Amino acid sequence: MRKVSGLLLASERRAITGLAGLYATRMLGLFMVLPVLALYADELAGATPLLVGLALGVYGLTQAVLQIPFGLLSDRLGRKPVIAGGLVLFLLGSVVAASADTIGGVILGRCLQGSGAVAAAIMALLADQTREQVRTAAMATIGLSIGVAFAVAMVVGPWLAAAFGLSSVFWFTALLAGLGLLVLWKLVPPAPRRLRHRDVGIDRQQLAATLTRADLWRLDLSIFFLHLVLMAIFVAVPFRLVEAGIEAERHGLTYLGIMALAFVGMVPLVVVAEKRQLMKGMSLAAIAAITVSLAGLAGFGGGWALFAWLLLFFIAFNLLEAMLPSMLSKLAPAGAKGTAMGVYSTSQFLGAFLGGVLGGLLAQHWGLPAVFVGSAVLAGIWWLLMLGMPAPPHLSSEVVALDGEHHEDAFETLMASFAEVAGVEDVMVVPEERVAYLKVDRRRLDEEALARLIRSSRHEGD
Repeated sequence: MRKVSGLLLASERRAITGLAGLYATRMLGLFMVLPVLALYADELAGATPLLVGLALGVYGLTQAVLQIPFGLLSDRLGRKPVIAGGLVLFLLGSVVAASADTIGGVILGRCLQGSGAVAAAIMALLADQTREQVRTAAMATIGLSIGVAFAVAMVVGPWLAAAFGLSSVFWFTALLAGLGLLVLWKLVPPAPRRLRHRDVGIDRQQLAATLTRADLWRLDLSIFFLHLVLMAIFVAVPFRLVEAGIEAERHGLTYLGIMALAFVGMVPLVVVAEKRQLMKGMSLAAIAAITVSLAGLAGFGGGWALFAWLLLFFIAFNLLEAMLPSMLSKLAPAGAKGTAMGVYSTSQFLGAFLGGVLGGLLAQHWGLPAVFVGSAVLAGIWWLLMLGMPAPPHLSSEVVALDGEHHEDAFETLMASFAEVAGVEDVMVVPEERVAYLKVDRRRLDEEALARLIRSSRHEGD
């Protein structure tokens, strides 16, 4: 067994940079339409609020249905071919939406965009390209790239639509997909191996146990509700900005100010929640803030009030986006993080789909205030559901690579030895991956005992 330096190798830096950029450009293309579609839908024949909401969220349905099959397919056919195929579908969907002059054509294009569900394959390729010791940092880089893509999309989308029309947003998305193919071909090195990684990919043997855990279900419901209300309100938010006297070409600057301040407001809250172990309390406070902000948006109250309510919403939104995956990582059993994240991501995409439909339905039948009132009611229900959730344990995940040849009974003995170390709360040794997955409490961890076990295991495996 070996403990390797956490410094990135040149090949790892190249893979992380390329895949983070690939993931970000793809998400940028999906998000750019969010702040503009409702506002410019009058350019499309047959557009109604309900169909606009469907166009906003339908990508989430195809994402949710196809992301796990794409991930499993990448195990068989290879990561890069599957990712390339998904990017081609994304490009095709962007072209279909850009060429459409009806809302039905845009819906079809968004379906095709979502059908390029390569998130799981990208994460699996990243795992193939990185050592266990640096994988957490690599995954964090991907997460950061998604947040940056969302913020950039909220600024670039309105600028493009105001300057060149709604179709330009989709043409730009097609360009991003083409650049993604180029990055995949030129920058991302081929995977040296294709292995199952339980900290990234789904393990079908653990799926049933993961689905039946109430604490994980509450987190799945949280990301479901979070993206449901996000997608629902963007059927109405652009019109609120217009009502406040903000011209369409200035919406990007408005979102830029809100996103920048929201990020500044979110960071210290994340630090406090993590260091003081207040993640449950902070998450309840964030859900309450979302509920209040949605109620405020329903009442409106003028330009500065609108800015304040949106700022409160996005501080809470960004806070939950950062904390929920961390909470999931702490709660998931050793070796089941990838499975738990797969269910979590599926819940997120389903929330986006249903949120778009719900927002469109409420706007069509009861007007814009109903979108915010209905979303606030759902956020209140979400808060009640989270009340009974236990605070997540303050645990960290560790993945330790195993060297040498060990017999099956030696792996069982090794797992028992890990479990006896003070501070090791859960352990899974996976012979075929030649790794051990640990959940540790760093406040109680006997690091010397763990180091001795590592050294003795190394000699036994030689």
